[in-house]
Amino acid sequence: MIIKEDKNKLRKARAKRQTGIVGTASRPRLCVSRSLTHIYAQLIDDEKGVTIVAFNTLMLKTKEKLTKRQEAKQVGLELAKLALVKKIKECVFDRNGFVYTGRIKELADGAREGGLLF
Repeated sequence: MIIKEDKNKLRKARAKRQTGIVGTASRPRLCVSRSLTHIYAQLIDDEKGVTIVAFNTLMLKTKEKLTKRQEAKQVGLELAKLALVKKIKECVFDRNGFVYTGRIKELADGAREGGLLF
């Protein structure tokens, strides 16, 4: 019998290895999380324990049908716009154990296109 490995368990193990990622007020942490249908991103100040800016696919208001990758890129762009309004230009990228391909990469590219540096 073939036993499948639990992908979420493996992701959490990868996330544990990323312990050095800490956000400050001047350079917050861009934390990314995803589910099967949605992707979430937020800028967090770990010193105060406060979320500065957050955006996700549930907040997108588009009339056309987008793929999940296109939605992720839009989330990155919108998050960058909101961050620039709050005068945040630099951040630390926290992929939260997710592999840097697909939707995670598209979100990061969208945030970079929007003006965030990391």
